[in-house]
Amino acid sequence: MSISMKQKCEHFLCGQSALQPADEFAMMAEFCHKHSIEHDTYGSGEFLQQFEQKVAELLGYEAGVFVVSGTMAQVVALNIASERSAKPLAAMHPTCHIIKHEWQNYQFDSKFIALPVGHQNRVYGSADLKAYPGQIDAALYELPMREIGGQLPTWDELQEVKTYCRQQNIHLHLDGARLWEASEHYFAQGDAQNYADVTQGFDSTYVSFYKGIGGLAGAMLLGNEAFINKAKVKIRQQGGDIYHRTPLVVSAAMRFDERLTAMNGYHIRAKKIAGLIEEHSPSIAINPKKVQVNLFHVHLPMEVKEAEQLREHIADRYNLWLANGFQPAQLAGQCYFECYVGENSMALDDELISNVFSEIESWIQAKH
Repeated sequence: MSISMKQKCEHFLCGQSALQPADEFAMMAEFCHKHSIEHDTYGSGEFLQQFEQKVAELLGYEAGVFVVSGTMAQVVALNIASERSAKPLAAMHPTCHIIKHEWQNYQFDSKFIALPVGHQNRVYGSADLKAYPGQIDAALYELPMREIGGQLPTWDELQEVKTYCRQQNIHLHLDGARLWEASEHYFAQGDAQNYADVTQGFDSTYVSFYKGIGGLAGAMLLGNEAFINKAKVKIRQQGGDIYHRTPLVVSAAMRFDERLTAMNGYHIRAKKIAGLIEEHSPSIAINPKKVQVNLFHVHLPMEVKEAEQLREHIADRYNLWLANGFQPAQLAGQCYFECYVGENSMALDDELISNVFSEIESWIQAKH
């Protein structure tokens, strides 16, 4: 990725706007002064614990614990869920974060065996779990499933998964790294009225504070009090009980409410941008065809290296950064990039977006 070219760009198709460290820290300092915030000490402190309780109540849980990373939170949750079995199986989608991005960390702990269920190109459902009767101890369910373009199950399909897990005494854990984004779809469909409606039926949930919320880092693991008490022990055992979590919590808390309010606008804007891109089909395609959240994939009929050259061309001509990275697609000679519609996208003019993708279409037609 050409950092210098990106830094020169005034417009960005994807993502949230980022502050420079000095500006970020100044904003945090102002927030701390305004709210008379004092440091926590190893997770004990009024401000931190109030934030944990706020998020727990928002999601309908008894308790929550702030964790320095989602990677730690996820494995801790599944390790606890797997304690009742000698050889526990934890079902999860083949493209989930634990399998795809965490360097097989769960294998080093040897607490559970990851069981990929369902097809890698679609969301999995209760039928995929039923293929292993009496064998599954825990199930991880990601909302939305990022690696397949932010796809979601229908509300009825989600309830079927919840019901089956409850009936079979399977601990159902929610990978809610993008729960805030996913919930907007169910709100718009009239399926849910609040976040707790979405999380109801999940025994535990993890949410992220650095993705859609925009904090420096950090996550929260939520469940009943007994579960969270166990989680705190395991977090300490894994080195996650750092002396002060205050900086991470402040960076999340100071923009938490504002970002949640903004999610509806991101959701609406994503559908609009997807529509503008679709006008250049079939040269350019999006996945899923019907966008569900403010995250989707844009597919281009070219190799990654050519897409990077195209990105430089667009940056030079339109002063717009298309995407940070491109991935090879399933079909040879194709690639895709992830489009997360956030603050950057809200600031773009529709005409600029249309012009950019008209330019991309012309590039494709000229070279292919």
